[in-house]
Amino acid sequence: MTTITPDSGNRKSNSGDARASFGPAAGGPGTLTAVPHADQYRTSPPRPEQARPTPLGDLAARLGIESPGGGLVDVSGITHDSRAVRPGDVYAALPGARLHGADFADQAAGLGAAAVLTDPAGAERAAATGLPVLVVEDPRGRMGELAAEIYGRPGTDLLQIGITGTSGKTTTAYLVEGGLKAAGHRSGLIGTVEMRIGDERIKSERTTPEATDLQALFAVMRERGVDSVAMEVSSHALVLGRVDGCVFDVAVFNNLSPEHMEFHTDMEDYFAAKAQLFTPKRSKQGVVNLDDAYGRRLAKEASVPVVTFSAEGHPDADWRAEDVELGAFGSTLTVVGPQGERFPATAPLPGPFNVANTLAAIVTLAVAGLDPRTAAEGVAAVPGVPGRLERVDAGQPYLAVVDYAHKTDAVESVLRSLRKVTEGKIHIVLGCGGDRDTTKRGPMGAAAARLADTAVLTSDNPRSEDPLAILAAMLAGAAEVPAHERGDVLVDADRAAAVAAAVARARPGDTVLVAGKGHEQGQDIAGVVRPFDDRQVLREAIERSLKNSQG
Repeated sequence: MTTITPDSGNRKSNSGDARASFGPAAGGPGTLTAVPHADQYRTSPPRPEQARPTPLGDLAARLGIESPGGGLVDVSGITHDSRAVRPGDVYAALPGARLHGADFADQAAGLGAAAVLTDPAGAERAAATGLPVLVVEDPRGRMGELAAEIYGRPGTDLLQIGITGTSGKTTTAYLVEGGLKAAGHRSGLIGTVEMRIGDERIKSERTTPEATDLQALFAVMRERGVDSVAMEVSSHALVLGRVDGCVFDVAVFNNLSPEHMEFHTDMEDYFAAKAQLFTPKRSKQGVVNLDDAYGRRLAKEASVPVVTFSAEGHPDADWRAEDVELGAFGSTLTVVGPQGERFPATAPLPGPFNVANTLAAIVTLAVAGLDPRTAAEGVAAVPGVPGRLERVDAGQPYLAVVDYAHKTDAVESVLRSLRKVTEGKIHIVLGCGGDRDTTKRGPMGAAAARLADTAVLTSDNPRSEDPLAILAAMLAGAAEVPAHERGDVLVDADRAAAVAAAVARARPGDTVLVAGKGHEQGQDIAGVVRPFDDRQVLREAIERSLKNSQG
């Protein structure tokens, strides 16, 4: 393990009467909820039980092409995954970076596909199966529209709330869902951690499902009596057409900061992707954070009606927070509405960023037609969000939390929030993902070194990259922090060992933060995903430490 120690000794820790616990005892009303274990999840995307046959000719007409031969063919589903084909499906054979989906058309045919949707490059291979083939220039851009048609436009029967931005999408979605439940709605949830249909949980493979799976999911929700859905909408989803066929009743914008720069050419491209959600093609009305510079721009440029909010009390915002009191268990605030209405609210998670997420949820629900006071009560009752400042309690005399923070601004925000409730020192474990934005590695290392008393730099999901190369970039950023501003910096590529190193340094009144992976239950190293849950690893490290100290 490599160590950098500042020349001038330990920095001053937070003083005053800040509390050393982040929430009430386990099981209390403020306990953060753990994500279910993998075996509690359904492993495949659901399909509606009742399929409405759609003539293939109708789909061809919608695409503006001639109906393929093959007589009368009825379609009952659609998928882009050849392995998931069911009898009666359209198989969407999409072009890929290395392979073309048409290469798997035989497999789809063998599973009972009724037809193939593909581009000119895949047409010949698809036709070789003997199935009718729908050929369009951009099959990815059309399959969402077809999916919505095949499943009977299920989204129109749901109150659809779509949440975008860089940070806070997951938390805001959970808070919105809490408000919907409090108002008597039967709700669904779609996001980074999981998808939920009532009590059923489905493991998420990505923040926003592909259009074929999303429309099927909406159809299942409608079939089971769900009347509303809160979902995260990523920039990838907007660019790649995953939300094609959706028109959200309310679209929400939280904030924008550098992320996904391996996908977007620059921040302008990133903003343009997010801004697509605030057009009549994608939504009916918007809710926008006026405290964010890109939010202020979006409020002016959106082509749908926009309602604004400000957690910082901006006087020009339609809704704003006043009398904010930050606390160890969460925060209290007064919500002030456009008609001068005032009522108390509680952010159930700590930190100023969660005041913004809470206000966003309340305003969104008000815009959707719910009573804002009822919405605020439902938001306050949310027990926590998996992997977002999630507490791990094994009987240790210090706070231990796991958080998804994996961007520079998120790391800075969570460390500053924890400093307010930590009597002693803060020890952070942090890594950066491989095959992702390389520009944030140095700044993230610097943020951890500057704002924590101990920064243990380690592997996140290195994927195809050399973990040591990623760590070298993080360490270079940490080394740029002046010695008198820097805490101890340790480096260990073994994430479990890094967690144990942070735990070994913890003393009563301290905080241990394991950041970057949050709810994730695997670690991707060289293309192999190994089981790894930060919460479990942290708990085991604490238990071993306590046992050793007693033995």
